[in-house]
Amino acid sequence: MAPAERERENRAEPRSHRFRLDQPRTPRPKLLPDYDPEAFGRLSERIARFLGTGRFIVWMTVVIILWVVWNVSAPAHLRFDEYPFIFLTLMLSLQASYAAPLILLAQNRQDDRDRVNLEQDRKQNERSIADTEYLTREIASLRMGLGEVATRDWMRSELQDLVKELEEQRHGQRDAGDR
Repeated sequence: MAPAERERENRAEPRSHRFRLDQPRTPRPKLLPDYDPEAFGRLSERIARFLGTGRFIVWMTVVIILWVVWNVSAPAHLRFDEYPFIFLTLMLSLQASYAAPLILLAQNRQDDRDRVNLEQDRKQNERSIADTEYLTREIASLRMGLGEVATRDWMRSELQDLVKELEEQRHGQRDAGDR
């Protein structure tokens, strides 16, 4: 087969290993398992919230007391952790080694939420300041406009002055007519 014929064949039939832009790619096998980071974050927050309660401290105290009482007073063949309580120490260390990162993860998520809320508050404050400045300018322009317009009080005072003048003229004419 000539190279020109091979070239025509390659153009006519797309190769199966070529990527086609009009079709989605087939997913590759993944080495690590998939997990939802939001679900894991919510779970870690729930655990961190529980670890920060008095209920957790009470339950932990009850478990430790039962552990110690059982391993001191139970028959020797039923004890699973003798006096220095090394297994208890291991369990408490394991619990602490998981609790610390979970609490930090929950704090980081809370920091992210606080950052978003702060940004939203800042934008809202900027809008409020802009609205206040706009309204201040509008009020100032209205005041300036009102300074040039005859107000109701000014008109009333002018009319009262005219009425007084007319009454004075009438009284003056009556006084002149009576003589």
